[in-house]
Amino acid sequence: MDPGQYKNYIVTMQVGDSDHIRLELGNITEYPVDAIANAANSELLPGGGVSGAIHRAAGPALAAECHRLRAERGSLPTGHAVATGAGQLKAKHVIHTVGPVWHGGNHGEAENLANCYRESMRVADELNLQSIAFPAISTGIFGYPLEEAARVAIPVVVENLQRAKHLVAVFVVLFDKATLDAFASAAMAQQRAGYKVVIAAL
Repeated sequence: MDPGQYKNYIVTMQVGDSDHIRLELGNITEYPVDAIANAANSELLPGGGVSGAIHRAAGPALAAECHRLRAERGSLPTGHAVATGAGQLKAKHVIHTVGPVWHGGNHGEAENLANCYRESMRVADELNLQSIAFPAISTGIFGYPLEEAARVAIPVVVENLQRAKHLVAVFVVLFDKATLDAFASAAMAQQRAGYKVVIAAL
């Protein structure tokens, strides 16, 4: 099945009895999940893209908490993650993670990107959260190619959802159809590993 034939669709991957991953187009700032992941910069400052949208929707309380964290801990290294409150967002927490800038693929980008998803899910699980929503980390101004980013992200999310004690639902909320198509292809590749993947046209 070629998901690209649909104007819009949702992809659901069943990972366990109740654990699932859902890929869809949407605005991550509007999701009423336990946590949303912010594709942050190392200084935790409001930026452009997803980060800017999250900070605008959350209001000044999020920037103030990020400022306090930065003063206490310093810069957040690439591939690491830290949680804050969520200000005025529907989510309960924001988990900030710093994705890698693409430099051709031979400078540890894949491992750093994998760590973004891995560490964000670890932090969420340690907070006893059940759901988290991710954007397509590093695929905006950081320049990570969509297909390569999706091939890194999906297996890592599957693996860490299986390991999690509390997380049962992961949403990957994507900004445009080209990104959804790339992540859907990566999800469908997981069928070879025995995971059930369902595509529903909207």
